[in-house]
This record gives sequence, C-alpha cells and structure tokens, in this order.
Amino acid sequence: MHPGVLPEMAKKHGNVFTLRGGTQPVIILSGFETIKEALIKHSEIFAGRPLTPFFKVITKGKGIVFANGHTWKQQRKFGIVTMQKLGKKVLTHQIQAEAQQLVEIFASANGQPFDPSLPIINSTSNVACALVFGRRYSSSDEEFLKLTEIVNYNTEFGGTFSHLLYETFPWLMKHIPWPYKKSFVCVDDLLSYVKKEIEKHRVEPPMEEPQDFINYYLFQMEKSKNDPTSTYDEENLFQCISDIFSAGTDTTAKTLQWALLLLMTHPDIQEKVHKELDDAFGPSQTIGYQDRKKIPYTFALIHEVMRYKCILLTGNPRLSLQDITILGTFIPKGSMIVPDVHSVFSDPKIWETPKKFNPSHFLDKDGKFVDREELVLFGAGSRVCIGKELAKMELITFFSNLLRAFTFKLPEGVKEVSTEPVLGFTLTPQHYKLCAIPRNSET
Repeated sequence: MHPGVLPEMAKKHGNVFTLRGGTQPVIILSGFETIKEALIKHSEIFAGRPLTPFFKVITKGKGIVFANGHTWKQQRKFGIVTMQKLGKKVLTHQIQAEAQQLVEIFASANGQPFDPSLPIINSTSNVACALVFGRRYSSSDEEFLKLTEIVNYNTEFGGTFSHLLYETFPWLMKHIPWPYKKSFVCVDDLLSYVKKEIEKHRVEPPMEEPQDFINYYLFQMEKSKNDPTSTYDEENLFQCISDIFSAGTDTTAKTLQWALLLLMTHPDIQEKVHKELDDAFGPSQTIGYQDRKKIPYTFALIHEVMRYKCILLTGNPRLSLQDITILGTFIPKGSMIVPDVHSVFSDPKIWETPKKFNPSHFLDKDGKFVDREELVLFGAGSRVCIGKELAKMELITFFSNLLRAFTFKLPEGVKEVSTEPVLGFTLTPQHYKLCAIPRNSET
C-alpha cells in the first residue's frame, strides 16, 4: 500500500475510520489533532500493543516494543534509564568514532561511484553493538556480517506479501514452507548469538561500573532475584536486545541513505550545508551531537528528511485498553489503532510546502532550529520510542561529518535518480550509487 492511500481515504471517511480484512479490524487515526487527542491526551488508554499472529511467535510479548502491562512498564523504564547512562558515558564517543570510520570508508572509493547502503548499515549496527555488547566489530568479521544479515532480513520481511499472508491465515501458513520460516530461523540464530554473549558477560563481569546494556541487565537480574514482581530474565533481555537492533539500526541507516540521495538531487541545499559547516568548524574537527546548536540548518535538514521521506508506512499500532470516544467516534476496548503519520507530514495546514523538501520547516524566522511536535515519526505519548535521542545523535553526527568531508554527486552520465521508495514495512530508497568527492580536492 502506498503511503498516500490512507490520507486520501480520510478525506472520504473522516479522520477516524475502520479498515476491515485479515484477523482484526483496524482503526486508522488520521491528522495531527486526531493522533494527539488519542496518543497524547489519552496516552494511558492507548498504551497497549496488539500482538498479531506473526509477532506473537517472534517476540512472545517480551521486551519493550511488543510487551504489555507490568512487563512493558518495567522493561521500558529500565531501557530508558540504561540508555541515558550509556549515552553519556559510552555512545557519544562511539558514534563519533564510527562517523570517522565511515568518512574513511567513503574516502577509500577515491571519488568513484559506489553504493553507500552497506557501509552505512555497518556503522549503525556497530553503534548498536557498542550499546548492547560493549564493543565494535570489523566490517569483515563473519559474526558481525551474519548479525547484520539477520537484522536486515527480518526488517525487510515485515510488510511483504508472505508476512501479510501469515498475519491473515496463520493456521494455514504453519503448514506451508513460505519465506516466513527463514524469519523464524533468523530469530533462533540471533538468540543463539546473544546467549553466547550473555555467558561471556557472566564469566567476565565489569571491573567497575557496567559498560553496556547486557552488563546493566545482568546486574539488575541479580539485584531483583528475590522480588516476586520482577520481570528481569533472559527472555526479556534477549527481546530487548532484538528490539534495539531491529528498531535502531534499520531506521537510522535508511534515513541517512535518504538524506544523501536528497542532497544529490538538491545541490543548492547541499551547498548551504557546506557553508554552515565551514563557518562553524575547523577542517579537522570531529563534529558531535553536542555541536548541533552551531549548525541549525543542518540539524533542521535531518528532521526534514524524516518528514519528507518518512521511512515508516504507518505509525506503530496500539491497542485500546478501555472504551473511549475520539472526536465523536466510539472506539471499543481491545481495538487495534494505527496512526497514519503520512497524513500529518503531508498536511498543508501544518507545513508551508508539504510536497517539497524544505529544511526551513524546522527553522524559525531567525534561522534557529525548531523541534516541532508534529514530527510524530518516533511515536507519541507513553509509547514514544526510547531510542529517539540516540537516533538523532547518530544522524547528525554521521551526516555532518560526511558533509564536511565530501561533496556528493551523481555518477557521470546519470542525470537523475528515482526518489520513489521501495514499499515494505519500511520505505527504503531504491538502490543508487553516488560519488563522494573529497572537498579538499575540489577547485
């Protein structure tokens, strides 16, 4: 389904309407005010997460993203606190180091055409590895390559015809050898790898404070072992790790791929970014998240990429935990709710030029960055993504260091590239090649 379909349906059926088909009716929330009314003003009522047949098998309702009730509240709180601690101590440095690695990899192409997707995916995956395992991997490491392949397969499988068939006919699909079985194998392979890492962390506990997510979690498991209300166990630890990899690496990598593609098709905007970076920093300085206030146009551009080429087909679904009426429409307890984020991002009442790539959407009249609440890409209310700040840290650090080092151009002879997405669970750029021209070599 194309992302423009649901906003068109809302024009005909109103901002709260129902889609029927599959195992359960789905209620669509269209427009910012509707989403705000439900997910922010009535956040606790829509705090549930529906478990579709496929994700019930894959996640068992564990972790953060797909858990509910007490388990979700406990795992989410732990995840937020732990990521804040690691963000200050470990991740800021790690992200800057990965950004420099990415610059070196791009430079090794010597200005010749190459596909940037794999190096970008490897860099974002290594940030997740630093967060979870406490170390980075070489891009040629076999275990690392297998890990990224597992995560990529499962994120790309979501939204495919095979996935939708499983969600619609789970009783039938269990007897048919469709590609969903490879997805289950990927989950088992990831589980095996994580178990090995957990045992390594148990054998070699940190000398002082924990330095990664697994160490913090094992410490919390030990601390809570006599608490009958504790949900800290290996099943939840595994699913938290799976959530971090699938949500953290794929979305950030694809947003960065979109950003570079859009700069090649908007050279005037690329030129403005170059000027801002040159005015703000010296030639050898590594740029970090802490520098974002010095580069408001560049920071605004990253947010505009997330709006203009939103990688989500829809917002993550919610479950209503009690009966409620939203804008005159009755929504019964147990309903599946899906926020249509594209209806917000294409609204001319909110954005000056919704159909154009325009970083000024996130700037005020004085050129200062404005963090707009209408950018609901990370969700809203009690289920807002806990990796929101980490994603922004990665995006601005990777993007600004790449743009300070290179001018991005289409390969010789290529006049234009498609900016239409490949449809799936996420909206991916079509494969493209670029030329990263070192700026110190330009005349």
